[in-house]
Amino acid sequence: MNKQKIADHFGTPFLGKLTAILDKYISLWQLSDLEQVDYYSVNCIFTCTSEKYGDCVLKVSPKPQNLTSEYNALVEFGGGVACRAYEFSDTDGVLLLERIKPGTQLRDEPNFDTRLGAFCQVFKSLHTSPNLTAKYATYIDWVSQSAAYMRTRNDYAKLSEKMSKAEEICRYLWQKHPEQTLLHGDLHHDNILLGENGYRVIDPKGAIGNPVFDIPRFMLNEENHDEMGNFARIASTLSEKFNVPEEDIRLLYFIEICMGNCWSVEYSNRQPDWNDLLFAERVIADITHPPHPISLP
Repeated sequence: MNKQKIADHFGTPFLGKLTAILDKYISLWQLSDLEQVDYYSVNCIFTCTSEKYGDCVLKVSPKPQNLTSEYNALVEFGGGVACRAYEFSDTDGVLLLERIKPGTQLRDEPNFDTRLGAFCQVFKSLHTSPNLTAKYATYIDWVSQSAAYMRTRNDYAKLSEKMSKAEEICRYLWQKHPEQTLLHGDLHHDNILLGENGYRVIDPKGAIGNPVFDIPRFMLNEENHDEMGNFARIASTLSEKFNVPEEDIRLLYFIEICMGNCWSVEYSNRQPDWNDLLFAERVIADITHPPHPISLP
């Protein structure tokens, strides 16, 4: 275990608790062969072997509530195209998951048609009607919360204007696509892994909304800001595959670009990527309903 990296990323207090948490759940869940995954995001991750379940992934979160929605979503997805959730402690923030093997990320597949086919396969197999919608935020909640936060940041007035525009567009699409399903919420290339019998998904955020709101994060990994033609090909292909108007695909992409940049400001204190935002403006520049977006500075 790389204690220094854990302390640097998650903080010394979390590191102080981690050994006791691991000892507890190694015994309780009969785990062995723990190896830390050298990946540092919101959770500390280990591969391991479970006497009961076989090859597993163990997640430990500094904020136990961070894993609750993921666990609930995986239980409702019920395996299949989604990885299985085996055990969970909401008290200690510990989640034991099926390990997808070989686990090659979709990002590493060099052929576009293969990547697209994999995304379509998991997309069409994933969504389900939630048993209890109150367990989850809605997609429009995410957008509105981000827009509300940006309105408090006078130092990012232009970005706030764009996020408010994204909120307006989201409300339009929410009314246009009213079906309520359980969304993955983060369906991008790193969360789609090659398993023994095809591609599977991991790390759902869990949110409520129409399946269309799970489309744009795939596009974020595919587009090239210097190639509008490449983006247009992806948008038209997804429109045809999912029977969703291409105009709506473009609007969904605009929302995700705005929200991603706002999250970067809010949670990582990073500057907006104005190249991203400028490209997103170009993507929807010829859409007249909802009204034209505001101009960049």
